[in-house]
Amino acid sequence: MGREQGHSVLVVPVPQLEPYVVERTRHYDDSFLSADPSFVHAHITLLAPWLAEPSDDDLDRVAKLAAATGPFDFVLAELDVFAGGTIHLTPQPAPPFAALTAELVAAFPQCAPYDGAFEPVPHLTLDHLLGGVTVEETRVALGDLVPARCRADRISLQWYANHGCRTLAEWGLGG
Repeated sequence: MGREQGHSVLVVPVPQLEPYVVERTRHYDDSFLSADPSFVHAHITLLAPWLAEPSDDDLDRVAKLAAATGPFDFVLAELDVFAGGTIHLTPQPAPPFAALTAELVAAFPQCAPYDGAFEPVPHLTLDHLLGGVTVEETRVALGDLVPARCRADRISLQWYANHGCRTLAEWGLGG
């Protein structure tokens, strides 16, 4: 897995926003569209980048963490923009996502979220101001997809690479 260009990511899939995120991914770089039917492009990142070549013990640690965390409901309704221009939705409540990230960082201290470039904030990326869109245009384009009532029910280990995005493993929350 680690011998090709790319990186692994631990995420919570958000299938309710999949049509929009797939369309925006196609617009920017369709080499990141996955043919893997289990891969969900729309997600809330828990830890990225993660290990390039996780061991069975590493995978077991994630499985135990997922089993110890019950599924939970959340809503995506609030559009916001990070200082760098990323347009995103903030999950409500956000603390369950932050708690999962904190537990993963504690279990894998060698994996700083976003390589330490910025503090992890639970969000679902939608677009970017540099792409020539505004928050209002994004809101209109989302239409009735938002507010999205969602359920976090699994952690997905995804591999991101040009022409190689795929799901590597999944663990149900609560076992």
